Amino acid sequence: MKIKGFAMKKIGEVGWIEKDAPVCGPLDALVKPLAVSPCSSDIHTVYSGALGDRHDMILGHEAVGEVVMVGELVKDFKPGDKVIVPAITPDWGDVASQAGYSMHSTGMLAGWKFSNFKDGVFAELFHVNEADANMALMPEGMTLKQAVMLCDMVPTGFHGVELADIQFGDTVCVIGIGPVGLMSVAGAKLRGASRIFAVGSRPNCIEIAKVYGATDIVNYRNGDIVEQVMKLTNGKGVDRVIIAGGDNDTFIQAITMLKAGGKIGNVNYLGEGDFIKIPRVEWGCGMAHKTISGGLMPGGRLRMEKLASMITYGRVDTSLLVTHEFHGKEHIAEALELMHNKPKDLIKPIVYFD
Repeated sequence: MKIKGFAMKKIGEVGWIEKDAPVCGPLDALVKPLAVSPCSSDIHTVYSGALGDRHDMILGHEAVGEVVMVGELVKDFKPGDKVIVPAITPDWGDVASQAGYSMHSTGMLAGWKFSNFKDGVFAELFHVNEADANMALMPEGMTLKQAVMLCDMVPTGFHGVELADIQFGDTVCVIGIGPVGLMSVAGAKLRGASRIFAVGSRPNCIEIAKVYGATDIVNYRNGDIVEQVMKLTNGKGVDRVIIAGGDNDTFIQAITMLKAGGKIGNVNYLGEGDFIKIPRVEWGCGMAHKTISGGLMPGGRLRMEKLASMITYGRVDTSLLVTHEFHGKEHIAEALELMHNKPKDLIKPIVYFD
């Protein structure tokens, strides 16, 4: 059996290809997409070669779908079930998973399989390893628009909050308020941050950041963001920084605005360059207890179920992230190009497979 998928043909080139359908192992599932969303990671992969050269690899790691087939050892899912599939699908028996770092099972970043080590979800059919552990049932009443944001945007943004270890009353700066940063703003509020600086310039992102809990907007077009934050805090700086955008040099700004003893959580995908600069003096000559943590989002069923529950009970509204909707898989190329060009009104596109 053959399937069609939208693939990275080589660095800088994408298009539809035909491949053999994936094989369903005894613990696995095959899923038909109902809605998918291109990601900036796809852009880094294709146009920056961030993961190295890939040939005829089907793209995509954000999908809500319908189960078509399950392996004989799968207990909790059956054909016809509507499921949320996280971007990260670890091997749960691996020693890294047992150590608490499932996203790095079998190797660094290797829990990220879709469009990295195997074909992704922009296809007529895709494969999910260890289905009982890596899929979650889509709750009744949840829309596809809400659900597909749970695959990556919510868990990545919230992981930035976890990495920064936000405590009640903390002053927090979120650098970059695209979809991941917006979820970091929402997560920081949920974690008890008192004051949240949101760094960005797009009007729609600014307005939604305010809805999610930003108390102050720092627009980098109005001057150096460190100077703005330091002025707004009377020279004190912030307790926590979440990096959800920018580039390798953004760490300079984060370190500089951070108080001694503060923490930085990075969830920005650094797709280019070889080194990150840490300013020596601002880092207290290496002794300021300014901690930097960078991490890939956790995956797995439990994570998806808990985050889905937060939508169900009104703790966060992910539908605000979606600005562009397309019907028909033939629009994947158009949606991906939006993530490439990033027009001013874009936050996140989704494509319905109908």
